[in-house]
Amino acid sequence: MSLSKPLFSHLKSLKPYRNPVPTAAAAPFRLLSFATPEEAAAERRRRKRRLRIEPPLSSLRNHPSSSAPRRAPSGPKIASNPNVPKLPESVSALAGNRLNLHNRILTLIRENDLDEASLLVRHSIYSNCRPTIFTCNAVLAALLRQSRYADLLSLHRFITQASVAPTIITHNLFLQAYCDCRKTDTALEHYRLILKDAPFNPSPTTYRILVKGLVDNGKLDQALELKDDMIAKGFCAPDPIVYNFLMAGFVKNDDADRVLSLFDELREKLGSGTIYDGAVYGNLMKGYFKKGMDKEAMEIYSEVLGDGSKVRFGAASYNSVLDALGRNSKLEEALGLFERMMNEHNPPRRITVNLGTFNVMVDAYCLAGKFDEAIAVFKRMGEKKCSPDTPSYNNLIDQLGKNKLVAEAEELYREMGERGINPDEYTYVLLVEACLGVDRVDDATGYFNKMVELGLRPNTNAYNKVIGGLVNAGRLDEATGFFNQMKEKDVKPNIASYEMQLKAFVEAERLDDGLKMVREILLDDGVAFSEEMKELVEGALRKEGREDDLGKLYKDVEREKAEALARAAEEKARAEALAKEEKERKKAEAAAKEAAAARASAAAIEAVLGRRKQEAKEESMPDGASGSDGGSLEEERNDSGSVEELKGRDGEAINASLPDGEVLKQASDGSSSTEETKEGAGYAAQQVSASQI
Repeated sequence: MSLSKPLFSHLKSLKPYRNPVPTAAAAPFRLLSFATPEEAAAERRRRKRRLRIEPPLSSLRNHPSSSAPRRAPSGPKIASNPNVPKLPESVSALAGNRLNLHNRILTLIRENDLDEASLLVRHSIYSNCRPTIFTCNAVLAALLRQSRYADLLSLHRFITQASVAPTIITHNLFLQAYCDCRKTDTALEHYRLILKDAPFNPSPTTYRILVKGLVDNGKLDQALELKDDMIAKGFCAPDPIVYNFLMAGFVKNDDADRVLSLFDELREKLGSGTIYDGAVYGNLMKGYFKKGMDKEAMEIYSEVLGDGSKVRFGAASYNSVLDALGRNSKLEEALGLFERMMNEHNPPRRITVNLGTFNVMVDAYCLAGKFDEAIAVFKRMGEKKCSPDTPSYNNLIDQLGKNKLVAEAEELYREMGERGINPDEYTYVLLVEACLGVDRVDDATGYFNKMVELGLRPNTNAYNKVIGGLVNAGRLDEATGFFNQMKEKDVKPNIASYEMQLKAFVEAERLDDGLKMVREILLDDGVAFSEEMKELVEGALRKEGREDDLGKLYKDVEREKAEALARAAEEKARAEALAKEEKERKKAEAAAKEAAAARASAAAIEAVLGRRKQEAKEESMPDGASGSDGGSLEEERNDSGSVEELKGRDGEAINASLPDGEVLKQASDGSSSTEETKEGAGYAAQQVSASQI
């Protein structure tokens, strides 16, 4: 079909029609569909996985406005700094095999097999299924609960070296371990490292751990500085629990004014008339009681625990108020609060009673002299599914022993064995003190010996208790036996260990034994011979006409110390000489190895050069003669003994004999080996090839 010229000109003058381009805001148009339902399901799973992925790290940084156009990178990509701390993994990493590993380790923790759990974490670090930081934290927390601080620090060091990025929980466990070990300075250094290097901020728990550790170690000034640092840096709001620890420290120091000022400061920082966290009110009441303001303390009690109060109380905050009442002769109010706590206890929705509640009530009854009621409330623990532990038993045994109720204390000790609760060193020390308080010296020594038989390690204070009891009973020889046992067990005596025996020997006029004790004091650099003890001994010797004995003892001790120093210097010089001799021997061995390597290299070079000369000679000879010469060469190679494979110029292996192999072996004194010969020969072959090129 043809078009007329006018119609063609008209069509040509029209503007071309273009399909509209969909805008960015328009809904996406799917050009393709899935071939099978399985493909559609796979696509849905892929999208769900993408939705679970955490946002990229770039989204966590400050960016300019999104409306500004992005510029293409103008230069080469800058490599990331490998020293920048890594962000920890998210919870979504706990999936698949890693989740199975996590559950397996949790099972080991519940079975109390912490050694196997820790070992499994270490082995898994270098496996295809690497544990998450949450798995490592679970093992660290379990070790912390059992006070296995050395194992905790070892595992923490291992996962840090394995580049497992820690969370703030990991740091908190680490800080808690150091605070429990009374190493608060190290804990503060680690806290400063968190501020400097960690990609996250400290949590309120971080400050609670550090402040409590400082308060428990009597470092209230540093604890106050840390509290001010928490508020100044703005990492978290003023925390009532942090203030509660500080108030408890000042209560212990009998500084009631600081307690009240801290409460007023907290109320001002929170900007409200009422603090709705009940943690601070127990120590606030103790502050009022210490100032003799019982009326104000009870007004606080009625206000925060009365009807319509919005203050939140848990088991710990209830226990603090209960302790304030029990220690200040408010037993009736304490009993009323205790019954209220028992009635409100409805786990797991509401927990108002724990093991500490019963211990506080035991203390309240004992302070009031009602020991039968204390034992009765102690036995009520089972009503709320609270099982007494060793410290709980120790607390009641201590109260009974101080009031000479030894039979009841021993009954509790037997009950511990029946219930499978293992006594510790403190339990036996309390029993020793209780028996000594009622002049049952044989029973006291029996409990002490049983403690040693069970493998427990009594400290210096425990030995001093039994030694002091025997000294007071006039049984000096037995006291000396326990003193010698203390030194055999590597328990270092203190000055009290020496002085109590020295006084007893002087009073019993056993001056020779007293001089022996003085000699041990003078030889022990960890203690000092006091002027009081010196005058006591001199007076006793003067009565016996033996004034010169103490002077002779001083001279003998000085001579022994000088001889000991001389022996130490001689041993040090001998050790230095042995170290120098060992250094010279190693130096000679290194020189012998180097000489052997040089001889091996020279032999290899000669062998290679001889080989090449032989090959050149064979090439220049007629064909008939080369066969016979080649045969003689092959025969010579077979007779040479040790053969080394070298690499020649054309990449083929060259076999060279080493005729001085025996010399090489003698020169290296047995230290050189075939491997050294191979290395020397290989190096020589490379040098020859390079020179020929």
